[in-house]
Amino acid sequence: MSSIEAHLPILQVLVPLVGALITAFFRSGTRSWAVALVTCWLSFGIAAWLLVKVTHGGGPISYVMGPWVVPQGIEYRVDALNAFVLVLVTAVGAMVMPYALKSVAQEVDPHRQAWFYTMYLLCLSGLLGMTVTGDAFNVFVFMEISSLATYVLIALGRHRRGLLASYQYLIVGTIGATMYVIGVAFLYIVTGSLNLADIASRLGPASAEFSRPVLAALAFLTVGVCLKLALFPLHVWLPNAYAYAPSVATSFLAGTATKVAVYLLMRIFFSVYGVSFTFDSLPVADVLLVLSVAAMFLASFSAIFESHAKRMLAHSSVAQIGYITLGISLANQAGLTSSIVHLFNHAITKAVLFLAMGAVFYRIRSLRIDDFAGLGRTMPWTMAVFVVGGLSIIGVPGTAGFISKWYLAIGALEKGYWPLLFLIVLSSLIAVVYIGKVVEAAYFRDVTERTAAAREPPASMLVPMLVLAAATIYFGLDTRATVDVSAAAANLLLGGSR
Repeated sequence: MSSIEAHLPILQVLVPLVGALITAFFRSGTRSWAVALVTCWLSFGIAAWLLVKVTHGGGPISYVMGPWVVPQGIEYRVDALNAFVLVLVTAVGAMVMPYALKSVAQEVDPHRQAWFYTMYLLCLSGLLGMTVTGDAFNVFVFMEISSLATYVLIALGRHRRGLLASYQYLIVGTIGATMYVIGVAFLYIVTGSLNLADIASRLGPASAEFSRPVLAALAFLTVGVCLKLALFPLHVWLPNAYAYAPSVATSFLAGTATKVAVYLLMRIFFSVYGVSFTFDSLPVADVLLVLSVAAMFLASFSAIFESHAKRMLAHSSVAQIGYITLGISLANQAGLTSSIVHLFNHAITKAVLFLAMGAVFYRIRSLRIDDFAGLGRTMPWTMAVFVVGGLSIIGVPGTAGFISKWYLAIGALEKGYWPLLFLIVLSSLIAVVYIGKVVEAAYFRDVTERTAAAREPPASMLVPMLVLAAATIYFGLDTRATVDVSAAAANLLLGGSR
């Protein structure tokens, strides 16, 4: 057992990678699903094991590839922050997979289903690799693995607009990845290293002498990663990608992909460059604050006027990313804690909302909100799950979303930005309007011919939704598991400031 423990960091990436290789040889969607199911839950077990080891077993874990020592060798490094993100990504991946059997069978052509699960596991492997690696160029490699798999996932649905959405994301994603790797090249020129921890240690004395390439690197890295995380106004790829991808792909990507990109942005700002350089010497905080507030309001207003439920939720995701980056811009303990907590809370909340919409599509073959009339009576559990997720998006006390916004408000007050408190509350009230549109249609309109025949989805789809909805309430009432780890991760980031 101890020998297995020693290799957990690399197993975190290899398990889904090998699972993807196995599913690629199958022609049966059911067999591929079974392999993907086992792989995802095994990955979650590894991530949970790593989190326990890091938080209760004596600090960060360093895993070096081959005989080369750091910084020449490639290092996988696990600490409280990325162990938390590993658990988040694998938990969403594992919870979505039971749901996938019926949903994918309906939304993806039979001869493409095995390929869908292969891409799902490749995307999972890429996201986990981005999170666990301590090498800047390796981040780029895993970023491309996850991105290429994502493009295919989006295009595999039966909706022809999925091809266009995938192509749009491919163009934007390629630009983002190119900017990121240019930033890494600048850092390598300055420091002669690709190891993130080593770059951070060398940037201290080098930043004054090589200020221009260091600043250029920060600019390229920031824009490249912000394209990936869909920060306003770099979010144009996201609404169509989420709307026209198969429901399983949308639920998985909404809960994981942008969250890993936010994690990477935190690493760059706090671990590599440090608070004093990023936020004290440069106007990064001001720019990020303005863009975050713009995302919170403009994306929420866009959601109000959407008639397509998945596009509405996609615009909502852009707004929620604004809350996360707003906490980063505060660069204090409470603000960072809110951002890290919201990574988790928004992941489970948005996953359950998209799963609920996938269940609706499974039964009525439509995602137009006007077609939801009476669903509260014919699909009561599904719509109850949606209401729980919607309350969390709004930030109602007793849900996970409230905890994130509470700490965000504390961070704003500690910074002396009391008007931000008003803006946080006001933007949350806008969410009442677009969530209320779905609730009004489902509960306050008469059942139509389309919805009269609707019924609850199969148990394999309903149970994951109920579990995630219960988690949304549980983590809104008992915050010890999320807030404690997030606070420790925030201390880790702030402790690395120079």
